[in-house]
Amino acid sequence: MTPAAGAVGVAERSEGVWHAAWRRFRTDRVGVVSAAVVLAFLLLILASWTGIVARDWQREVGVANAPPTFLGPRPPEAIGAIEVPKGPNVDLSDVDPLAPRYAEWEAAAQKYRTAETPKAETLPLGGDRLGRDVLAKAIKGTEISVFVGVLASIVATTIGTVLGALSGFFGRRVGDFLEWLYNVFESIPGILLIFAFAAVFGRGIGTVVLILGLTGWTGLYRQVRAEFMKHGSREYVRAAEAIGASRTSRMFRHILPNVSHVILVRMSLLVVGFIKAEVILSYLGLGVGVEDVSWGTMLAEAQSELILGYWWQLAAATLFMAVFVTAFSLLADAVRDALDPKLRGLE
Repeated sequence: MTPAAGAVGVAERSEGVWHAAWRRFRTDRVGVVSAAVVLAFLLLILASWTGIVARDWQREVGVANAPPTFLGPRPPEAIGAIEVPKGPNVDLSDVDPLAPRYAEWEAAAQKYRTAETPKAETLPLGGDRLGRDVLAKAIKGTEISVFVGVLASIVATTIGTVLGALSGFFGRRVGDFLEWLYNVFESIPGILLIFAFAAVFGRGIGTVVLILGLTGWTGLYRQVRAEFMKHGSREYVRAAEAIGASRTSRMFRHILPNVSHVILVRMSLLVVGFIKAEVILSYLGLGVGVEDVSWGTMLAEAQSELILGYWWQLAAATLFMAVFVTAFSLLADAVRDALDPKLRGLE
């Protein structure tokens, strides 16, 4: 066999779509760093979910509003305490009518303090008004906020993908009805629709996931519908129809894999948007229940603490949220660039 014949006999395999996307993604330094940060958060969430860390986030391990360790303990004097004059001829009842009772109260409080478990004067990132560790609360809040964002995005992506596929593939009456349903949801401001659902269903993690999923599918629906309309008339779909492939097979076995990059990128953007929405709902008292903690509930608690000068809970919740949301947004941009079909023709 001649070399030419051997070369002709060997079939060249083109690079796969996902392999090419992975190769492009590895060259994006910002995307790789963002992926590492997101992976670290996911490992932290897994550790929190299994109880390895932040298991006792509700325990009062420190004194009330314990400052962060790097600030050191607060001075023992109470802030705003009355300066009591001293001297042999000073009547404390003239300064404060309750002064004679202070000694009795202090003795009772000292007896109580010696009987209870000693509490820390400082904590790594400070404590809240009940003495709970802010770092443990931030970790547990990360678990719940990210869980709500991811699960709600899965619900919204499923609804938007199925309805968009049906509308784009079948058209006619099915498309008209789904377009009417889409216009109904789009005609109502999103935040008002979320508040309306929250007022009806109440509070809770499951409720927030349901609310965000039912109100966040419209953008993905429009994109999937347009992609199915475009791919429905292409040669590979007509060839599948010619060999007897059913409508369901053509929709979900032939067209759907070719538009998966659009769905994946849109889903990653929904995660970021839903995390922000959960924070807003919990901050307004319409999100997770009082028995749970999230970034939104931490910000709501920090509002009253900030007035008294206790800023560390606000800083911790903001820092965790800002780092994760920024890293996830940059990761979504990197994935979009890696999966963009237009970039394949430039290589």
